[in-house]
Amino acid sequence: MIIQMYDDSRMDEVREVVLGVLLEHGFEYDRLKDADLKDINSYYLSKDGTFFVGIDDGRVVGTAGVRKLEENMCEIRRIYLKKEYRGKGNGEKLFLAALNFAEKNCAGALLKTDPALKKAISMYLKHGFSFVMKKDGYLYFEKRF
Repeated sequence: MIIQMYDDSRMDEVREVVLGVLLEHGFEYDRLKDADLKDINSYYLSKDGTFFVGIDDGRVVGTAGVRKLEENMCEIRRIYLKKEYRGKGNGEKLFLAALNFAEKNCAGALLKTDPALKKAISMYLKHGFSFVMKKDGYLYFEKRF
Protein backbone atom coordinates (compact mmCIF):
# COMPACT_ATOMS: atom_id res chain seq x y z
CA MET A 1 0.00 0.00 0.00
CA ILE A 2 1.24 3.48 -0.84
CA ILE A 3 -0.08 6.69 0.66
CA GLN A 4 -1.13 9.58 -1.56
CA MET A 5 -2.88 12.90 -1.13
CA TYR A 6 -6.60 12.80 -1.80
CA ASP A 7 -8.05 14.24 -4.98
CA ASP A 8 -11.71 14.45 -5.99
CA SER A 9 -11.38 11.63 -8.51
CA ARG A 10 -11.19 9.32 -5.45
CA MET A 11 -14.34 10.59 -3.68
CA ASP A 12 -16.55 7.59 -4.48
CA GLU A 13 -13.81 5.13 -3.52
CA VAL A 14 -13.23 6.94 -0.20
CA ARG A 15 -16.95 6.81 0.60
CA GLU A 16 -17.02 3.11 -0.27
CA VAL A 17 -14.10 2.31 2.05
CA VAL A 18 -15.34 4.41 4.97
CA LEU A 19 -18.97 3.31 4.79
CA GLY A 20 -17.93 -0.32 4.30
CA VAL A 21 -15.79 -0.26 7.45
CA LEU A 22 -18.55 1.49 9.41
CA LEU A 23 -21.08 -1.17 8.39
CA GLU A 24 -18.62 -3.94 9.23
CA HIS A 25 -18.43 -2.59 12.79
CA GLY A 26 -22.19 -2.18 13.13
CA PHE A 27 -22.38 1.56 12.45
CA GLU A 28 -24.76 2.97 9.87
CA TYR A 29 -24.33 6.04 7.70
CA ASP A 30 -25.30 9.21 9.54
CA ARG A 31 -25.85 12.18 7.25
CA LEU A 32 -24.66 14.63 9.92
CA LYS A 33 -21.64 12.75 11.28
CA ASP A 34 -20.61 11.61 7.82
CA ALA A 35 -21.23 14.92 5.99
CA ASP A 36 -17.48 15.35 5.43
CA LEU A 37 -17.59 12.49 2.92
CA LYS A 38 -19.67 14.60 0.53
CA ASP A 39 -17.02 17.33 0.20
CA ILE A 40 -13.59 16.32 1.48
CA ASN A 41 -11.95 19.38 -0.07
CA SER A 42 -14.14 21.82 1.87
CA TYR A 43 -14.06 19.89 5.13
CA TYR A 44 -10.33 19.15 5.26
CA LEU A 45 -8.18 20.69 2.54
CA SER A 46 -9.63 24.18 2.19
CA LYS A 47 -9.25 24.67 5.96
CA ASP A 48 -5.49 23.86 6.04
CA GLY A 49 -6.03 20.21 6.86
CA THR A 50 -5.24 17.17 4.77
CA PHE A 51 -6.67 13.88 3.65
CA PHE A 52 -4.63 10.82 2.71
CA VAL A 53 -5.64 7.72 0.81
CA GLY A 54 -3.95 4.35 0.95
CA ILE A 55 -3.70 2.90 -2.55
CA ASP A 56 -3.12 -0.67 -3.63
CA ASP A 57 -3.43 -1.91 -7.19
CA GLY A 58 -4.79 1.50 -8.21
CA ARG A 59 -7.68 1.45 -5.74
CA VAL A 60 -8.33 3.20 -2.42
CA VAL A 61 -8.01 0.70 0.44
CA GLY A 62 -7.59 3.11 3.36
CA THR A 63 -8.08 6.70 4.51
CA ALA A 64 -6.76 9.22 7.05
CA GLY A 65 -7.81 12.83 7.56
CA VAL A 66 -6.67 15.82 9.59
CA ARG A 67 -9.09 18.65 10.21
CA LYS A 68 -7.91 21.96 11.65
CA LEU A 69 -9.71 23.22 14.75
CA GLU A 70 -9.52 26.41 16.78
CA GLU A 71 -6.49 27.40 18.86
CA ASN A 72 -4.07 25.67 16.45
CA MET A 73 -5.39 22.23 17.35
CA CYS A 74 -6.46 19.59 14.87
CA GLU A 75 -8.53 16.44 14.82
CA ILE A 76 -7.24 13.22 13.33
CA ARG A 77 -10.13 11.31 11.84
CA ARG A 78 -11.23 8.79 9.27
CA ILE A 79 -8.49 6.23 9.92
CA TYR A 80 -10.21 3.45 7.99
CA LEU A 81 -8.79 0.42 6.25
CA LYS A 82 -10.38 -2.40 4.28
CA LYS A 83 -10.40 -5.64 6.25
CA GLU A 84 -7.94 -7.53 4.06
CA TYR A 85 -5.30 -4.82 4.61
CA ARG A 86 -5.43 -4.86 8.40
CA GLY A 87 -2.88 -6.56 10.65
CA LYS A 88 -0.03 -5.71 8.28
CA GLY A 89 0.94 -2.25 9.57
CA ASN A 90 -1.13 -0.40 6.98
CA GLY A 91 -3.46 1.25 9.50
CA GLU A 92 -0.51 2.50 11.50
CA LYS A 93 1.12 3.76 8.30
CA LEU A 94 -2.00 5.84 7.53
CA PHE A 95 -2.26 7.03 11.12
CA LEU A 96 1.41 8.09 11.16
CA ALA A 97 0.95 10.08 7.94
CA ALA A 98 -1.87 11.99 9.63
CA LEU A 99 0.07 12.36 12.88
CA ASN A 100 3.16 13.63 11.05
CA PHE A 101 1.07 16.27 9.28
CA ALA A 102 -0.52 17.28 12.60
CA GLU A 103 2.85 17.55 14.36
CA LYS A 104 4.19 19.86 11.63
CA ASN A 105 1.11 22.06 11.39
CA CYS A 106 -0.66 22.12 14.77
CA ALA A 107 0.02 22.55 18.48
CA GLY A 108 -1.77 19.32 19.31
CA ALA A 109 -4.21 16.71 18.05
CA LEU A 110 -7.49 15.29 19.26
CA LEU A 111 -9.25 12.14 18.19
CA LYS A 112 -12.30 10.17 19.17
CA THR A 113 -13.10 6.53 18.75
CA ASP A 114 -15.56 3.86 19.72
CA PRO A 115 -14.55 1.87 22.82
CA ALA A 116 -14.93 -1.38 20.84
CA LEU A 117 -12.00 -0.50 18.57
CA LYS A 118 -9.32 -1.87 20.90
CA LYS A 119 -6.50 -2.09 18.32
CA ALA A 120 -6.99 1.54 17.33
CA ILE A 121 -6.97 2.64 20.97
CA SER A 122 -3.78 0.69 21.60
CA MET A 123 -2.14 2.38 18.60
CA TYR A 124 -3.16 5.86 19.80
CA LEU A 125 -1.74 5.22 23.26
CA LYS A 126 1.46 3.75 21.77
CA HIS A 127 2.01 7.01 19.88
CA GLY A 128 1.65 9.28 22.89
CA PHE A 129 -2.03 10.09 23.00
CA SER A 130 -3.66 10.35 26.41
CA PHE A 131 -7.24 9.49 27.30
CA VAL A 132 -9.22 12.67 28.00
CA MET A 133 -12.84 11.65 28.55
CA LYS A 134 -15.75 9.45 27.60
CA LYS A 135 -18.74 11.30 26.18
CA ASP A 136 -21.82 10.16 24.27
CA GLY A 137 -20.41 6.66 23.94
CA TYR A 138 -17.06 7.76 22.45
CA LEU A 139 -13.57 7.88 23.92
CA TYR A 140 -11.59 11.08 23.40
CA PHE A 141 -7.80 11.26 23.25
CA GLU A 142 -5.32 14.14 22.98
CA LYS A 143 -1.65 14.72 22.26
CA ARG A 144 0.19 18.03 22.54
CA PHE A 145 3.27 18.64 20.44
